[in-house]
Amino acid sequence: MAKFQAPKGVSEYVPDRSSHFDYVRSTLIESAVVAGYQLVELPVFEDTELFARGVGESTDVVRKEMYTFEDRGGRSITLRPEGTAGVMRAVIEHNLDRGQLPVKVYYSGAFFRAERPQAGRYRQFYQVGIEAIGVADPRIDVEVIAVAERAFRQLGLQNYRLEITSLGDSLTRENYLADLRSYISGVSLDEETTARASLNPLRLFDDKRPEVKDLMSKAPVLMDYLTPESAADFAKVQELLSMIGIDFVVNNRMVRGLDYYTGTAFEFVHNDLGAQSGIGGGGRYDGLMAQLGGQELSGIGFGLGIDRILLAREAEGLALPDGLGLDLYIVPLGTGDEALKISEELRLRGIRVDLAFGDKALKGAMKSADKSGARYAIVLGADEISSGVVSLKEMKSGETTSVTLSALANELIERIANLGENS
Repeated sequence: MAKFQAPKGVSEYVPDRSSHFDYVRSTLIESAVVAGYQLVELPVFEDTELFARGVGESTDVVRKEMYTFEDRGGRSITLRPEGTAGVMRAVIEHNLDRGQLPVKVYYSGAFFRAERPQAGRYRQFYQVGIEAIGVADPRIDVEVIAVAERAFRQLGLQNYRLEITSLGDSLTRENYLADLRSYISGVSLDEETTARASLNPLRLFDDKRPEVKDLMSKAPVLMDYLTPESAADFAKVQELLSMIGIDFVVNNRMVRGLDYYTGTAFEFVHNDLGAQSGIGGGGRYDGLMAQLGGQELSGIGFGLGIDRILLAREAEGLALPDGLGLDLYIVPLGTGDEALKISEELRLRGIRVDLAFGDKALKGAMKSADKSGARYAIVLGADEISSGVVSLKEMKSGETTSVTLSALANELIERIANLGENS
């Protein structure tokens, strides 16, 4: 019988690589939490119209990449291809925008796009995102960027850069698009590309074909059309980024892949990932909430790709930091009942414990202890139980210390705390 396999293009993680995945995800989330962002847990599917209207009819995401199906009630349902539209729908539906502003939330989970699978580009992929809704302020633009930057630093990444731009306000875009459409009308494009440009000419900047890239390299630059207000906001963003020590480069031809972006836009690019070099990005989306039936409120956010950040860490040869694995491995001699009891008592104290199960001989059980990656190990037999004393072995050095079972938890907690202070 043939073995089942995961669908093509799905990124999935099993031990030991899943530990690295979890470390990346938890670090990204923690960076958001310390900045006051709270969890919003979203459905993985929504009404198709939410994404068509929120993401943009002209985008490749909506035109080519959505997993859309009809449910039993005849409704058109789509697996979420991105997070912002769903967050905005939830904020409107639950009246979060009627309370204290800004609404600051984070989300994480799987997203879905029907793309051609390749390294760093998957049909099911994982993101952590944040959204700050309700305040138009360059300072919150910088805070959002700083949440990502802080996480990348904590993850040990070095070989990346932050690219920023401004996509202007409605007047900026109105003036710019008039000239851009005039320029495009004077160049030779195939029928499909012309149709795409009629929906949103900015999409042509995303086109990877050399002939289109060459044509668009001569096109007008949006940043040359910024209104005084937009230019002042963007100048303030740059000033604040410099003030808090975040390096950046201005990319005046950056176009985000979703139609809702306005004002500040940014992308983090990693130099070791080849074609799929973006590890996360985002920007401001003034007008999106009103477009989805809510108030006329501003917003800004990002989506960070866990899969690509993990690839970036691997490209830089980064290991997991100490302290994320097991604290103790128990090797029981005999039935192991007492070992199970002690392990549960230690776990209640917050100590990460595993133990050998089954009828493993001492030699085999010690091999399991070594493979577990635990910092410490003890052997627990009849003599240790009757005396109430065990030999606590530090696995890395091989050093052993006699410790009473009654003091084992406190001893481990103290040692773990000392390791944390010295790391």
